[in-house]
Order: sequence, then structure tokens, then C-alpha cells
Amino acid sequence: MNASGLLIALFCTAAIGIGFVWVIKLEYHLGAGVRPIVLTAGLLVVAVSAFLPGFWAPALTGIFGGTIVWGATELPDQERRARAGHYPVKPTRKAP
Repeated sequence: MNASGLLIALFCTAAIGIGFVWVIKLEYHLGAGVRPIVLTAGLLVVAVSAFLPGFWAPALTGIFGGTIVWGATELPDQERRARAGHYPVKPTRKAP
């Protein structure tokens, strides 16, 4: 039996779950304006995964990078959700 798929699925699920939390926290503390920086960082992580040897390192790094890229696309939506009252808005941040 090969457990690779199960382990990758568990890592992917954990990465998405953690990504959900960090998007909320990042938008709260810094706002959605950091989206280009986060997107660039995610794309760099994905690019690095293409040059790693073996199976596990590139697979897990690619999933992690993809989660960062996806989180970057969610930052503006999170800002809208916060403004709609679904999440707290940092009181000291000025409106965009």
C-alpha cells in the first residue's frame, strides 16, 4: 500500500486550513494592499519547488506555494467580508 496520496491530501488540507487563518489575520493587520507582495512570494515558492530534488520536497513546497498564491487572491475578498461585518476590522486602519 502506498500512503503518499493520503499524506499529500492531509498536508494539503492542513495548508488550506492554515491559509484560511493567515488570510484573515493578514488582512486585519496589514490590509489587502499587501496582495502583490504575497502573490510574488507565493509564486517564488512555487518556482523553487520546480527545482527541488525528489518527490516530497517539491510536492509539499508546491502545495505550500499554491496556498500562498490562493491566499493572495482571497485578500480583497476578505477585505470585503470584513467591511460587510462578517469579520472584525482593525479600528486604527484607515479606509482604502
